[in-house]
Amino acid sequence: MKLYFNIEYHAKPGENLELIIDEKDSSIRNHMMFHTENDLWKCEVDFFSKSIAYQYRLKDERGNVLHEEFVQHHLSFPHNYKEFLIFDEWNSKNFPENYLNNKILKNKLNQFVPQKTSVLKKHTHLFRIEAPVYNPDWEIILIGNVASLGNWSYENSIHLSQTDFGIWEASVEISEIQLIQYKYAIFDKKQQKIIDVESGENRLTDPNPQNDVLQIVSDHYFRFKSYQMYHDAGVAVPVFSLRTENGFGVGEFSDLKKLADWANEISLGIIQILPINDTTANYSWTDSYPYAAVSVYALHPQYISIENLDFKLPKDLVGEYEAEKNELNSLELVDYEKMISSKWKYLKAIFNVEKEKIYKDRSFKKFIKDNEEWLLPYSAFCVLRDKYKTPNFNNWKTHKKYIAGKITPFFSAKNKDYDASMLHAWVQFQLDKQLKDVIEYIHGLGISLKGDLPIGIYRYSVEAWTEPELFGMDFQAGAPPDQFTEIGQNWEFPTYDWEAMKNDNYKWWKNRFKALEKYFDAMRIDHILGFFRIWRMPVSATQGILGYFYPAVPVVLEEFKARHIPFDFERYCTPFINDEILWKYFGEESFKALEYINKYSDGKYQFKEEFNTQRKISDYFKESNNDLSEKLISLCANVLFLTEEKNGDAVYHPRFNVFKTESYQYLSDWEKRSIYELYQDYFFKRQDYLWKEKAMEKLPVILNATDMLICGEDLGLVPDCVPEVMDELAIIALKVQRMPSGNIQFYNPKKAGYLNVVTASSHDSSTLRQWWKENQVLTQTYFNQQLNQQGKAPEDLNPYLAEIIMKQHLYNDAMLAIFPIQEFFALDENLINYKMDNERINNPAVFPHYWRYRMHLNLENLMESSEFNQKISNWVNDSGRN
Repeated sequence: MKLYFNIEYHAKPGENLELIIDEKDSSIRNHMMFHTENDLWKCEVDFFSKSIAYQYRLKDERGNVLHEEFVQHHLSFPHNYKEFLIFDEWNSKNFPENYLNNKILKNKLNQFVPQKTSVLKKHTHLFRIEAPVYNPDWEIILIGNVASLGNWSYENSIHLSQTDFGIWEASVEISEIQLIQYKYAIFDKKQQKIIDVESGENRLTDPNPQNDVLQIVSDHYFRFKSYQMYHDAGVAVPVFSLRTENGFGVGEFSDLKKLADWANEISLGIIQILPINDTTANYSWTDSYPYAAVSVYALHPQYISIENLDFKLPKDLVGEYEAEKNELNSLELVDYEKMISSKWKYLKAIFNVEKEKIYKDRSFKKFIKDNEEWLLPYSAFCVLRDKYKTPNFNNWKTHKKYIAGKITPFFSAKNKDYDASMLHAWVQFQLDKQLKDVIEYIHGLGISLKGDLPIGIYRYSVEAWTEPELFGMDFQAGAPPDQFTEIGQNWEFPTYDWEAMKNDNYKWWKNRFKALEKYFDAMRIDHILGFFRIWRMPVSATQGILGYFYPAVPVVLEEFKARHIPFDFERYCTPFINDEILWKYFGEESFKALEYINKYSDGKYQFKEEFNTQRKISDYFKESNNDLSEKLISLCANVLFLTEEKNGDAVYHPRFNVFKTESYQYLSDWEKRSIYELYQDYFFKRQDYLWKEKAMEKLPVILNATDMLICGEDLGLVPDCVPEVMDELAIIALKVQRMPSGNIQFYNPKKAGYLNVVTASSHDSSTLRQWWKENQVLTQTYFNQQLNQQGKAPEDLNPYLAEIIMKQHLYNDAMLAIFPIQEFFALDENLINYKMDNERINNPAVFPHYWRYRMHLNLENLMESSEFNQKISNWVNDSGRN
């Protein structure tokens, strides 16, 4: 076959367009295009297959890639033609056809049957538009300025066939030899009429007088006024927080069915949950932290339903089980330790009784075979963690270093740890089975499930054990100071070695997304800023304040010299302590501090070597943490710059909020001014290009591996390049009304653009009712300016005001409006939890925090609140979010 490619693209002198064809045998063929008049680029290709995948790329004279498509074009060719004239448009990731054609669409149109389009030998043009339609009663039609296209007549329009999800095609004969103008429109089959026509200028294509050549008009970026039509509302709730009459003191996967029933009752189309991966490290309450998974693949056993297993409980345990179930289910909050201990007791009992049947189960055998790559190391990890009473593989007596060949025997029947390994594998099999059953039920209601992908991995996880080369184990990830905490956050996760991950084209990340895609239609990427840069601390630090951006363009010694800053390592990079500072921190207890600090003859002080890092102080006071230790740790952060070794040389990073340190206050005025200018340049100017480059290096590759709708949690100190990249890659941004970016107090959801999720609160924030009482001055401003209310704000957030807030978030252009379940309760006096502080899920300023929030009402109670449910349903439907 002969393929003649044409694409209009404005390039600068010296720049060239290149066509890259992705062959089925994994080889890539590059074809240089040549430039003709009117910015048209052409290329002729001999091809031998009936379908093709390709993309365009712009290069400079040196061969550097300047711009490239992140979404491939796909075309199929009818058998009765040998030559094809292809007219393309640049395919941007943020075109609606690319971000709307996701798993949510396939979920909502699960009965989709592809149609065929007939291409006759006499046809001259094949029109093709990518336009995912979320309404099954709608289809795409074509109207145009020539008689063959109906002369703009709606009655004589050309109906396109949906040949694949979101792909519409029509083959026509256009005999007129003139410039063809046309537009696409939406036709409602029920109403039997056109309901929307593309806005903007007419589309154009050339006539095709050539015999035996089919002209393929491959269009992109539909422009229907009402077409940003996927508008949904949803509820956000951690699975562990669900409460049902038949629960076990914690939410289980099976409880999601009842949540979906309620969501369906009030016309919600999406359910958002927190991470559900296994976090079992010590079997203590600290394992309740859902963002510290010991495996990025394994599901958490806390979500398993004992009553929905393939096998029943032994009869002699039924009474004990029922008693524990009733006790745990009556609690206001999750008792993590008791709950997980009891679940494992019953899981082991069932496994030991039914072991022979389990081992013969063909479905279980298949699950092991399909998932062995991650399941084997996970199961071995669990066995070794339990045997040595720690997830810290560095402290194990055997298998400290992961060697695949030495782990394989864990799945051998002759191995002494075989039964223990199989127990963990079987629990994963049951969890997977229960969750997939739930998802099928949720999808049957037309509801989508949105998951949450943590940005980091736990330091003592399966992945850290099996693939340490992919992580910076000598560092910790966290976040700089923000609205949550003045000292920043230290998550204690290792950082990523992105260069190592790049070497195999980010296989680790692709596999992770593919695993999540088995369950979820949409995904929230926790702290998406981590793909641009991470806030990195040495392991010697305990507080996020002692971190710096990585990667970053650091400060080098020459810059200090150029600004005439008298750099001195001891003065700038170690804690500055004098008599005044010592007294400010310790007052009359200064003498106690001198046990840990040396005083020198020049009146300066320095921490003793055994206490000269936050980690050393923290470890020393581990058993008796007190006010003194906290002050010593805080004093450790009284530095101006943090040092890092780069290519054998020392480089420097200004400490966050350096101008607020006591050390800064004792500098001369001109020194303060110079360091402040350097600080502003480091944090707000010099990094943007680097961070954008790093994000665009990895995000397109990783995100192209999934069909999920991708949302990014972009709160905190957000660089200018982040919204640019998110827009270019069509990553849905998060807008929390009381956590705006920029110099405004509140974000107005009415101004939200389409590619946004709007919400009133997050799992890291206080609830609306709690927040209302935190700062009366701020609340008053919000009451008057944001809610447009007169007079003094009430002491408590009442249902009337909660309704205004919810409607502000429903009635706007944002794709998604998702509300924590606590904010639904705030809408009705009969549903309010009067123990308001029990409703907070997490406070990032407190680490580690006990994640134990439970709904105070059963889901069954919510289903019975018919008047309330109808009210919410009316709002959702009236706002067009269904």
